[in-house]
Formats: sequence, C-alpha cells, structure tokens
Amino acid sequence: MTKRKLKLWEALALSLGLMGPTLAMSGNGQGIVGTVGKSVPLVFLLGFIGVSMVAYGFIKLTQRYNHAGSAYALVGATIGPRAGFVAGFALLGTYSFFLICTAAVFGAFVNALLGHWSAGAIGFGISALVCLVVNAYLNTRDTSQISRLLLAVEGIGIAGMLILIVVIFGHGGADSTGFDLSVFSPKGVSVNSVLAAVVAAFLSWAGFEGCASLGEETDDPRRNIPRALFGSVLITGVLFVVVMFAQTIGFGTDAEGLAAFQGSGNTLGDLGDNYIAGWFGTLLIVTAVLSAFASNLSSVAAAARLMMALARDGFGPKMLSEVDAVHHAPRNAVWILSAVGILVNLVSWLTGWPDMGTGDAAIDSYFFFAVVGSVCLLFAYLLVEIAVFAADRRGLISVRPAELIVPGVGAVLILIVIFYNVKDASGFAPAYVAIAWVVVGGIIATTAQGLTTRIGASLARELDAADEGHSELAG
Repeated sequence: MTKRKLKLWEALALSLGLMGPTLAMSGNGQGIVGTVGKSVPLVFLLGFIGVSMVAYGFIKLTQRYNHAGSAYALVGATIGPRAGFVAGFALLGTYSFFLICTAAVFGAFVNALLGHWSAGAIGFGISALVCLVVNAYLNTRDTSQISRLLLAVEGIGIAGMLILIVVIFGHGGADSTGFDLSVFSPKGVSVNSVLAAVVAAFLSWAGFEGCASLGEETDDPRRNIPRALFGSVLITGVLFVVVMFAQTIGFGTDAEGLAAFQGSGNTLGDLGDNYIAGWFGTLLIVTAVLSAFASNLSSVAAAARLMMALARDGFGPKMLSEVDAVHHAPRNAVWILSAVGILVNLVSWLTGWPDMGTGDAAIDSYFFFAVVGSVCLLFAYLLVEIAVFAADRRGLISVRPAELIVPGVGAVLILIVIFYNVKDASGFAPAYVAIAWVVVGGIIATTAQGLTTRIGASLARELDAADEGHSELAG
C-alpha cells in the first residue's frame, strides 16, 4: 500500500485544481445567457443544490472506503465488481478526456493573453504539448508538492475574483441597471430553459470527487477525504453563485449588458478591465491560464492513479500498476496518458477537428472533449448514488431512511442532466462518444469473467488492508 502522508488541505487542493474555479468562471456563464437571460445566478444556485446531493453519496461511502480507484472501488465494493469496473472505466474516460481538453483550453487562454499584450498567437497544439510535458514531469514528483502548486494557483485566481467581486459590489453594479437582485427570480424564464441551463452549470463542478483518488495517500482518510469532498463542493458552490451574480450585474441586466456578457471571450478579464484597470484584467487572464494548467495537472494525476488501480487488478499491462518507490507516483501511467493527450491535441490542431462552430479551434477542441468527459462522469456519479442504497441494504454503512432521499434525488438529477445532453444530439456528437465509451466498459465487464473475478478478489484484499491500516491508526 502507498504511504499515507497527505493532509486535509492537500487532498482538497486536488479537487479544487481538477474543477479549475478560475477557468470555469472565465468561460462558463456565456453559454447560458442566451437561454436564461439575466437568471444566470439562479441557474448556478440550482446547480449548487444538485451537485451537493451527488456529493452526499461520495461522502457517505468514503467514510467507509478509501482507494486510489475512487468510484471504481466505491461501486465495486457495494454493488459488485462488474458495476465497479464500469464506474472505473467511465472515470478513466472522464479524466483522460479532461487531460486532453484542459491542455487545449490552456492553449486558448495563452493566445488570449498574447492578444491582450498585442502579440501574435501560438498554435494551441504546441501550447498543449508543452503543458502536458511539464505536467507529466510534475506528476512524477512528490504528490504534496503538486498539491501545494495546485492550491497556490487556484488561490491566486480566487483572490483575484474576490477583489473583483468587492469592487463590482462597491460600485453597485453596472450604471444602467445597478444591484439587481431579480437575477435570482425565475420570472420570465421557462422551466425547460432553466433545466437546460442547469445542465451546463451542473457540469461546472465536474471533478469535485478528484480527491477521493488520493484515499490511499491521505492521513486518516475516513475523516479527511469526506471533509475534502464537502469542502470542495461548499467552497466552489458559494464562489460560483456569488461570482456569477457579480458578473451578471457587472455587465448589466439590460439587453446591452447581457449581450456583452454573452459575447465576452474572458468575462473576468473584461470586467477587470472595466472596473479596475487594464493591468488587473491582464492579471485575471493570467490566472485563467494558470487555472487551466492546474486543472490539467490534476487531470493527469487522477487519470494515472485510476489507470494504476485498474492495471493492479488485471486490466492492462502490469507496468501500468508500477509505483515509483521514491515519490509514490504511477510514473508509467502518467507518461503514457500524457503522450496520448499530446497526440490527440496535435491531431486536432493540425486537422481542425472537431469543429463545434465557435470559430476558435482550441475552444472547439476543449468543448468537445469536455462534454465527452463530463457525460462519462455522470454515469460514474449515477452508479455511486445507487451504491449508497446497495451499501445501506447490505449493512456496510448506516444511513437513516430519511437521508436516502438525498441520493435518490441526486440520481434523478443525473438522469435529467444526461437526458438534456443527448436529446438534441446528432451525428458524431460528444455525448454519443461518451455513451459509446461507457457501453464498451459494460461489454468488457460482462464478457471478461476472469477480469471481474480478479477485480472482486483484489478489491477485497486492498479494502481489507485499508481496514487494518485504519484500525492500527485508530488504535
């Protein structure tokens, strides 16, 4: 077993880095303005409520189980090895597609920064290559050093956002519309529009469960991992709602302001320019670049640990299960996944595929692979919610009957999110790619009897060992 050494804040840092709050707040609001108008903050408030219900399942299960495979182990230990493999395979797709898309958006933000300096652009494939090579190296170093870097990067971005919020609030919002609290009212917006928009907001929290993959490396994981999960959702939930409120009133809630919001290439940078100074807008764009870098760093870390866990249980070459004796990092998995990410980004850059209609090749690539990864993640989330019921029924955890409403509602919300991702999809849509990935995982789990037998036996050994370790620490 890997030596436990990470503290609570270091596990929290991985989840924050994977979500990339600065990245999300720089570009996730524009896409829903056209659907709900000024009610963007309301949509994010509803998204916060929804993701909190999903987080409940992870919190309850990680109070009992901790494993590098995250949902792979949580589902496998409660529902069974076949379902566990499907959850793990879905998560592997999630983190793998995330490491591709975050490298692409890193390139997009680098070019936005160069544009702010009136400099030329760099092909996003080149920027993505540099990003992935550097992050692969960092991920073969000590995990605590990576966590410190993640916390520092997102700390700068969050501090910049807080300063901007204070200034916008102090100014009273846009001169034309002021401090408009009606943004939290659903009046004038259809239920269908709100539900469609909540889909996009909900996915802004994708990756909050990333710290669960560090269960084997964290001090007192049955206490600290649930706390890190709760903290990551609470911190980003409050932050996202407040920042989206500040951005909406900052641009203005009239037609002109909403058009400026929707058309902004980097909302934090534009508002920083308008409310403080050009240098502050540049600083916020820099933090967006760093947030994309940090999110990529976390994606590589999470993907490599999950690949290591699957290979350790017999899925994939044994070399992928090897852990560096000095830094306790899955070095081979890190480099192989990073190489795949580099290849995909270079192909995307050179061919111009996928074309999502944004006019920016890097943003097109980011959007396509982010949706693929997010839909894969929803299937893993759904299995975790079901796992709470299975664990309670088997007496593996203790849940009050009234509390089961929470994962039940969470499961329904996930199904709604999946529905809104596929109902209008056609052709080679990212949602269909994600579903195909999950179906392949299901086929493997169903047909590879030997694999699922090994997974079941391996999970039992590893979780028993974790139980013994926990008992020794408690004693």
